[in-house]
Parts: sequence; C-alpha cells; structure tokens
Amino acid sequence: MTKKDKHTIVPDMTGKIAIITGANSGLGFEAANMLAKKNAHVILTGRNQHKIDAAKQSIINKFSYARAETRILDMADLSSIKAFSDAMKRDFEKIDVLLNNAGVMAPPHKTTKDGFELQFGTNHLGHFALTAQLFPLLKNNPGSRIVTVSSLAARNGNIHFDDLMFDKKYNRFKTYRQSKLANLMFALELHSRLKNKNLEVMSLAAHPGVSRTNLFYSVKPNIILKSLAKALMPLFTQPASQGVLPILKAATSDNVQSGEYYGPDKLREWLGNPAPAFIPGSAKNDKVRQQLWTVSEKLTGIQFNI
Repeated sequence: MTKKDKHTIVPDMTGKIAIITGANSGLGFEAANMLAKKNAHVILTGRNQHKIDAAKQSIINKFSYARAETRILDMADLSSIKAFSDAMKRDFEKIDVLLNNAGVMAPPHKTTKDGFELQFGTNHLGHFALTAQLFPLLKNNPGSRIVTVSSLAARNGNIHFDDLMFDKKYNRFKTYRQSKLANLMFALELHSRLKNKNLEVMSLAAHPGVSRTNLFYSVKPNIILKSLAKALMPLFTQPASQGVLPILKAATSDNVQSGEYYGPDKLREWLGNPAPAFIPGSAKNDKVRQQLWTVSEKLTGIQFNI
C-alpha cells in the first residue's frame, strides 16, 4: 500500500462523531489523526489531561480545520467510565464510531481502582462497561460501529474462569493473552446479539499485527533480549501508522460487515495491509463467549441492554 493509498483508506467522515479510547499515543493517536483529517468530530480520551490536550494540539497543528476535543476517561476505573458516559449522553444525541483501543500490556501485578487485575480490568471489563453505557447513543443510529482492538496474542489465549484475576499465580503474559482473547470474544458476541435483535449497529474487531507503539515498548526484556530486539525489530514490525490501518478499515470502510475481524495480510499477520484476520477456534466458542458476557455483567454491575 502506497503512502497515497494509506490516506484514502478512510472515506470522508463529515458529520460523523468518533470516540477513541487511549488516544494520546500509538494506535489511538494515529486513528485520531486520520479521522480528524477526514472531517470527523473526534473525541480523544485518556487518563492524563495534559497528554490528550497535547495530542489534540498536534492534530490541530496539522489540520487547522480539525474538529477535536478531549475528555478524561480512565478505563481502569468504573466510576470514571460512568462519568464519561453520562456526560456523552448529556452532550450528544448519537455516536457513529466507538473505537475500543486503550490497553495495557504485560505489567507487573497491579489492580484497577475496582480491584480487578489490571489487564483484564482495563482491556476487557473497562471497554465492556463503556460500550454498554454508551450503547443508547449507538443503538438508534443505523450504521454506527463499535470496533474493539484485539491482538495476535488472542490466538494463544484462554479464559480462566476459575481464576480470572490470576490471584493464585500471576503470569503477566497469560493474563495479557486472556484479556485480548476477551476483546475478540466480546466483539463477536456483541455482533451475535445485535444480529439476533435485528439492530443496525455493527460490531467488529481488528488487530494491528506487531506494531511499534508505547504498548510494545512497555514490556521490559533482559538486556540480551533487548539488544536482539532492537536489531531485528525493523524487520518484523511496522510503525503505528501502518498498524492502525486494519482498525480504520473496520471503523470506516463500506466494504466490511459486522462480525468480521481484520489484521495485516503478511508474515502470519505480523505486518502488511488490511485483510480479514484469522479467528481462533477459542473465540468461536458460543458457550464460553456467553459465559464471559454473563461474568462481565456481574463483575461490572452493568446490564448490557440490547
């Protein structure tokens, strides 16, 4: 895909409102740039006001006509999610795109403000709660889209219902894989429920392959692995500006369908141009997806009213 092609992947978004979680850096920032360039009203969210304001200013510096605003949203805090959602329902009549992008990857053991393991609580439960509470703004807007960002890590993930928070023995990589499989399962199960109710809201998933973002660099290997990774990284990874393309395709293209999953098309989906992605068998398990949904409602205390 040429540089010109990258800039034509997103159609004109005039009149469209897009919310992006984790928009101050990485994939979220790249998505905000492209959507703003294409005339969307972009709502950048994040935990740190200074960082999201700086991201907004960077966009406006490039595109003086951009419609962008910032709002505080901490995906690791259910009260912050509720406050944000309530404000959105007060200030807007509809949403066209909800991009569930924010995430954490393989940190030392930590918990959210509500006591959930940080990765499962932020990556999955936070976005489950956010989508549920914003759903009234999507439900009555035919063609609106919910795009949830998963990961190649989902392929090797499992949902550990016997120890969802890894209280018994914390493993940061197993927990990350679980959270990203949960993201994919949520997107697919949401699609199924929307379809059953004949609602014209689309739920899709996408992953960025192996992209060079702050999330990628947050994993701290030992010095030998770090040196090796530095030498090989350019060969097997891609910049966030390329990794975001499958996400943007899912969020804006006329040639996608609800329930689909997109990722890069080369090197086992590590890098390349947007294409349909492989959905692991674990994500297709209806019984497990429904159980995850029920557990997510119980843990967040939120009924997803579809």
